[in-house]
Amino acid sequence: MDARGITLGADSPDAVPGEELAGATTDALQLFLNEIRRYPLLTKQDEIDLSERIDQGDLDAKERMINSNLRLVISIAKKYQGHELGLLDLIQEGILGLIRAAEKFDHRRGFKFSTYATFWIRQAIQRGVENKSRTIRIPVHIAQRERKIVRASRQLTSDLGRDPTDQEIAAAADLEIDDVEEARKSARAVTSLDKPVGENGETSFGELLASDGPSPYEEIQDTLRGEMVERALERLPYREREVVKLRYGMGGDEPIPLRETGRRLGISPERVRQIEAVALDRLAHTDEFDSLRAA
Repeated sequence: MDARGITLGADSPDAVPGEELAGATTDALQLFLNEIRRYPLLTKQDEIDLSERIDQGDLDAKERMINSNLRLVISIAKKYQGHELGLLDLIQEGILGLIRAAEKFDHRRGFKFSTYATFWIRQAIQRGVENKSRTIRIPVHIAQRERKIVRASRQLTSDLGRDPTDQEIAAAADLEIDDVEEARKSARAVTSLDKPVGENGETSFGELLASDGPSPYEEIQDTLRGEMVERALERLPYREREVVKLRYGMGGDEPIPLRETGRRLGISPERVRQIEAVALDRLAHTDEFDSLRAA
């Protein structure tokens, strides 16, 4: 995969090992960094305009939204360095998430594109890292055995004009029947997990296996709601903001009763109740809470 003609991967036919490869990787990254500096950051209105154009199928708008947010991909990818994927590979995975975010972003929800895109980028990078860690490293002797089985199977198919039995393959490859059966089971397991599913074949069966954690959509919504609440709180006067934070345990703390809230702020419990009522009424009329109700 490349970005604007710059190859991000390090596995091209001309790739070389050792210091030359490290130098080539560094050069490719520098070229990529130089390229993305050409694209200015977007204003809030830019994001709205581009989002509306993307909804209409405007590919130029989609490209601009993506290119102007590539810095975000690099920033997030750097946090995953030290895993099995190199930085350029992490960036490639992150760009896939950025593309997905550009396709699904809805500016009417009231949050910034970068906030929304962050979760798709993280998800894509994490999936790439997980896929890399799941790669099966076959020991040399097993790989040699499987090559013998494949060669024997092909030769027997040609000679017999039909698919050979496991017993025939084992005899031709000078192996035990158990070896052939084990190899066949392993091949079936890998194939079944990697088999594309869905109308477009874009997803593998393995990717559809249940996960114990929240879905990416749920995680996005939860965090965006939290950010909207924080933004709404910033609209309140200081004392009202502090009362709401203490009373509702925002910031990871436990909710505080009226009396304790009053003690901390140096006011009476009744005054706390009054301030809280005014603050909640203000919050209910903010744009952020309108967006939360619509979400």
